[in-house]
Amino acid sequence: MSKLTGKVAVVTGASKGIGAAIAKGLAAQGASVVVNYASSRAGADKVVADITAAGGKAVAVGGDVSKAADAKGIIDTAIETYGRLDVLVNNSGVYEFAALDEITEAHFHKHFDVNVLGLLLVTQAAARHLGEGGSIVNISSVASRITPPTTAVYTATKGAVDAITGVLAKELGPRKIRVNSVNPGMVETEGTHTAGVIGSDFETWAVSTTPLGRIGQPDDIADVVTFLASDDARWLTGESLIASGGSR
Repeated sequence: MSKLTGKVAVVTGASKGIGAAIAKGLAAQGASVVVNYASSRAGADKVVADITAAGGKAVAVGGDVSKAADAKGIIDTAIETYGRLDVLVNNSGVYEFAALDEITEAHFHKHFDVNVLGLLLVTQAAARHLGEGGSIVNISSVASRITPPTTAVYTATKGAVDAITGVLAKELGPRKIRVNSVNPGMVETEGTHTAGVIGSDFETWAVSTTPLGRIGQPDDIADVVTFLASDDARWLTGESLIASGGSR
């Protein structure tokens, strides 16, 4: 039997990149998956199509995680469609680099609204339905450990995610709900291509400082998330697993 047979999972920001890989990975292990997207309905529909073509179950649902009503709606879709919720993966996130002199109020609020407030709002809605054995996985970043220059705001949001992970592990632990984070290093996605990271001096630096000698792929992160979502990780909570090929 697959590790997540009979489970229901919500993955936010799952229309592409790491989120899409996570959704597919959870489905491959038997979970029914709610694929959330903010703007790319076509991308989410493609993820759902890939999952169903492989024999899995999935539905797409739009929603801005930084809006309470949308966050609740994402979780409600899981309950209305599948009748329960077992796994939440908070993957939605934005990132833009800015040196100190370039930071604006808009830059700050854009990152904190999605990366921190959004995570809290979706988790708040999900916690009302998660029962014993439930698993929450927050996607953080190795940036919170290596603190690269020109990432003050983004890195601050991921430091907040790490802190929230620890707090909620203690808060939800009495209900036997586990809360962990995965902290990826650089990963090759549509986003890192669009941002000009892939093929840049920054990528060269990242590879040179990674003991395993390459940047990550979405499946590298999805497999760690699937582990944390499953009963294989039943004795882990409040942990931040650095998935960076050794870069830190």
